[in-house]
Amino acid sequence: MKTKILGCCIAVFLFSCKDDAKQTDLAKKEVKQYTIEQFMDNEAIGGGSFSYDNSQLLVSSNRSGIYNVYTVSAEGGEMTAITASDSTSIFADAFFPEDNRMLLNADGNGDEIDHLFVRDLEGNIKDITPEKGAKSSFYGWSDDNKSLYYGSNKRDPRFFDVYKMNLEDYSSEMIYQNNDNLSFSGMSSDENYFALSKSLNTNDSDLFIYDSKTGEKTKINENNSANSAQDFSKDNNIFYYTTDDGGEFSYLMSYNFETKERKKVVEKDWDVSGAGFTKDGNYMVVYVNEDGKNAIEVIDTKTNTPIDLPDFEGKSITSVGFSRDESWMRMYVGGSNSPSDLYTYNLETKKQHRLSDVLNKAIDANDLVTAKVVRYKSFDGVEIPAIYYLPHQASADNKVPAMVWVHGGPGGQTRQNFSSLIQYMVNHGYAVLAVNNRGSSGYGKTFYQMDNKNHGEKDLQDCVEGKNWLAKQTEIDGDKIGIIGGSYGGYMTMAALTYTPEEFDVGVNLFGVTNWIRTLKSIPPYWESFRESLYDELGDPFSADSVRLKRISPLFHTDKVTKPLIVLQGAQDPRVLQVESDEIVAGVRKNNVPVEYVLFEDEGHGFIKKENQIEANERIVQFLDKYLKKDAAPKDGQEPVNEKIEAETD
Repeated sequence: MKTKILGCCIAVFLFSCKDDAKQTDLAKKEVKQYTIEQFMDNEAIGGGSFSYDNSQLLVSSNRSGIYNVYTVSAEGGEMTAITASDSTSIFADAFFPEDNRMLLNADGNGDEIDHLFVRDLEGNIKDITPEKGAKSSFYGWSDDNKSLYYGSNKRDPRFFDVYKMNLEDYSSEMIYQNNDNLSFSGMSSDENYFALSKSLNTNDSDLFIYDSKTGEKTKINENNSANSAQDFSKDNNIFYYTTDDGGEFSYLMSYNFETKERKKVVEKDWDVSGAGFTKDGNYMVVYVNEDGKNAIEVIDTKTNTPIDLPDFEGKSITSVGFSRDESWMRMYVGGSNSPSDLYTYNLETKKQHRLSDVLNKAIDANDLVTAKVVRYKSFDGVEIPAIYYLPHQASADNKVPAMVWVHGGPGGQTRQNFSSLIQYMVNHGYAVLAVNNRGSSGYGKTFYQMDNKNHGEKDLQDCVEGKNWLAKQTEIDGDKIGIIGGSYGGYMTMAALTYTPEEFDVGVNLFGVTNWIRTLKSIPPYWESFRESLYDELGDPFSADSVRLKRISPLFHTDKVTKPLIVLQGAQDPRVLQVESDEIVAGVRKNNVPVEYVLFEDEGHGFIKKENQIEANERIVQFLDKYLKKDAAPKDGQEPVNEKIEAETD
């Protein structure tokens, strides 16, 4: 069983750098302006599980407007629709290992209560984890291909137990009961060893190996550090994990069960963010978070040397996966100015096949902007990394407005991916500086811990200094700079408008936290395993920390907001409740400043339905056009605009 998901999560924006001379040349040409419908007509594809005979791949795509499941030939061709939902998004997990049955997953319109489904050989779809209110996650296939493993909190909403399900009749048995508030992180293929983790704080975690035969639990890490299970060797004698013990960045270690020896396996100048073996152990895939983008090595375990991967002329390979017999590899390839396309590569014939062409053909790729990494000093001298998108049409003679973009988290990272919203904003003449403020992951554990109990304070000052950096650029109109963010970034937007009310000219809050006390008290029960670590970083709402949490919660200080605001929210959001946005809008409206509110009844934490994404992104740019590009201050006797746009449910 291979349980490790290879790659980095929360990934948000990606780039590849080009020389400044080319950017200058492009600035001189006329740039075609595209509609949001054109930008959102780019297709988003995910997954890529090979069928048992390697003839097809199972993928998820939003080409229908929401995510559905499709198959495509391993050598390319038209996609075949497997599901046709027009309301709830459905995602592909994998083909079954010995036939063409398919494992799928879906939640209830963003409520994050995922269930597992099987599409049988006759085309019927069945919920195989139907327990009401229980969340289920696919963990992998058994070594004999007769069972699948999954996690579920059906026994106790707080804890995920591990189950083994028979592929013939879909009956299940529990093989690990979580009594210790630990998180399952992997399992050896012989079902003997279970990797378990315990979050100590948002940076440090303990890692354990549970021996199911003896009942013993062995702590793997020796000191407080960030530790993450990666994989087991084919013979199940060695356990691989990443740790930052004694260093700033995570590196790959091995632990020998017989000798108890720990050995360093791979170390880079950045975090080793993931590693794992192919099914038969002939290859190890290593992911490195290199300044906000994935750098990938596929290592031949017989020679311990990286194999040659195809060259995609400046684009990056962002993710790979293998067929079960290890003769085929699928790859996602893209960049900040190019959405990721799916390719396959036959390791025996060395032939590669392009399976998708997701960029809307109405868009000239030369009109898209390639981002670059910049760094600037914050108020106290700390160096802040950021990803900068400058419109082609910007120049000293044609200064453009700008937006400071703040990622989610806390502890997230703005990464070098393609973003339709960012490219849409840039295409319409807005520069974007995506800030990785202190507390962001990927830049060492010292930097990561710098925002602990400083939220809305020092990390906010990093964003203000990002605005100041923008204002010094010759192509930027320093009098027209706003701030935008989602989730924790939405909180930062409201903190900026509340605690530094004259710094930014507008704010765009996407489902942002505004009342930390309520949010921390109402976290979903299935977050129980790291609830204490969240409290350690942010504060315990049931303690004296509540005084500070109230002080940094924008909801209690809305009278300070003086600049135009737009708020976007999903009604089904289980993380940031709708009431957070309802109340911040009501509070700010009392100040007689322009406020717009966009509520989607059929979305959760983040918008995944294409029609809703179009509505949200268009509303954002219309808002910026009205209040940032132009002087939108209400004239004497003129009432500000306060409106609520509510998207209808499907």
